Amino acid sequence: MDNGDWGHRLTHPVTLNVGGQLYTTSISTLQRYPDSMLGAMFRGDFPTTRDSQGNYFIDRDGTLFRYILNFLRTSELTLPVDFMETDLLRKEADFYQIEPLIQCLNDPKPLYPLDTFEQVVELSSTRKLSKYSNPVAVIITQLTITTKVHSLLEGISNSFTKWNKHMMDTRDCQVSFTFGPCDHHQEVSLRVHLMDYITKQGFTIRNTRVHHMSERANENTVEHHWTFCRPAYKVED
Repeated sequence: MDNGDWGHRLTHPVTLNVGGQLYTTSISTLQRYPDSMLGAMFRGDFPTTRDSQGNYFIDRDGTLFRYILNFLRTSELTLPVDFMETDLLRKEADFYQIEPLIQCLNDPKPLYPLDTFEQVVELSSTRKLSKYSNPVAVIITQLTITTKVHSLLEGISNSFTKWNKHMMDTRDCQVSFTFGPCDHHQEVSLRVHLMDYITKQGFTIRNTRVHHMSERANENTVEHHWTFCRPAYKVED
């Protein structure tokens, strides 16, 4: 094969079926890292399998291969801000043995662009319940919003005036609402409205957790926590 034919082969489109998803690229892209599994595969050093349409078949995660292929094309790791599958992508990088990608994924740098950071809102609901009443009686309920996003706290203070009589003293990074035994059901209504308000400000729920504990012989305490996050751009001083 002369150099012209070899060059044409390297740039000729090739289609891969990765876990049922089709990707079209060039052999030169797949061989960008010669020591990788894909480099060996398309150099002829590694056995290949074809599907019924004649496409090269690889039995791996087809969705995550998008990020593998983009790294081969650019030598840069670019992931969405809300990407949550880093551990799975690391396993794919290990399978394909792309050492520079493995190093990128093991680098502790945040996956956000350098000019962004993550804003966090914590919402907690604490209920103190009587152990011995039947049905279970609510003694007191408290809702607390904690965040360094002062504009969000101000918005809550201004938008939820219906519950002003339940609002406790606010701190720099916190707003709390307290409900007694007779009006504890209003906490549920307020919580629903608060979660809706927070998500409309661009936050998404990162995780939730529930904690049960007994502080006193006649009381049980149940705590629900929700963590909301959103990316934000840094502002230069």
